[in-house]
Amino acid sequence: MVQRIIERGEIESLDHTALPRLLLPETAEATFTARTKRLADLAAGKVAGIAFNPALSGYLNLMREVTAAQAEIAAELSATDLDMPDQKSLDLALEHMMPPLAAQLKRPAIWHAILNKLIDKLAHSNNGERIELNAVLTSLRALNEEELDEQADAVLAQRHEDVNPAQAPFIAAALQILWTARAAKLKQQQVPMLETFTLCPVCGSHPVASVIRIGGQSQGYRYLTCGMCASQWHMVRIKCASCEQNGKISYQGLDPIDAPEPAAAPDNKANDPRKYVRAETCGDCHCYTKIFNQEHDYNAEPFVDDLASLTLDILVSEAGYTRGNTNPLLWFGENA
Repeated sequence: MVQRIIERGEIESLDHTALPRLLLPETAEATFTARTKRLADLAAGKVAGIAFNPALSGYLNLMREVTAAQAEIAAELSATDLDMPDQKSLDLALEHMMPPLAAQLKRPAIWHAILNKLIDKLAHSNNGERIELNAVLTSLRALNEEELDEQADAVLAQRHEDVNPAQAPFIAAALQILWTARAAKLKQQQVPMLETFTLCPVCGSHPVASVIRIGGQSQGYRYLTCGMCASQWHMVRIKCASCEQNGKISYQGLDPIDAPEPAAAPDNKANDPRKYVRAETCGDCHCYTKIFNQEHDYNAEPFVDDLASLTLDILVSEAGYTRGNTNPLLWFGENA
């Protein structure tokens, strides 16, 4: 479907009750700070809508350290560091309906320095005490820029066979810092509507999960969340986020052990943790994408909530469905 590109000067005349098709991150620092706070709650089992698995606490706390470091580094980036595209490049992306910050194209060289800063911060917080983490950080330091770029290409393309699963989360985290900061500098009218809804219109990366939002113009609408730049874009409900079919969609979930029994109330009562997370499964492509409902948890953070809800992944996988896309902060080895 061809989407008409909004011309300059038309924005002011738009209906302000219209559905926002795209939600850009406010700032990179704010995005990663929010994730850090959410991960602290998830690691402590304080999110009622997600079944707490104590075995994940160590991993979630490590990711909390990662997102905290991301926030600090993002706050230090200058406008020059971001290397934003010029107006000619933005206009060309609009004309050809392409992501203006395509992550698969040439990356700003500063991402290597960002990765080094991330490694330094994590090594400092680790203080050499966690042997496995120290080994991974040391192995990352040993890679030259060409090898790092090859790993970044594999991470962005989700080529699992070429990805080092121990190194990949940290490479992805460095890329996220840069791309989230760049996305926050865009204006909505600079981003075209792509012909496919299965890729981020800002950077062309894959979505991690989706969220039903509450409040304002986005009330009750489903948005996919980019795993790289944190942008969210609207996609209608009951439609597969992998193949875009809608004929065989169903929803599967599990009730957290500690979730309170819902009081007698209408089925759509808000703040029911039993309804917070579901897996949207597709009978056509046999893939699934998680969908989080902000109506049942105002503090929903789909990117990190996805990491903490692995129990749902296991159950849905056992039912014969394959995850549509990888969370870039969690990779499994070949035998996983």
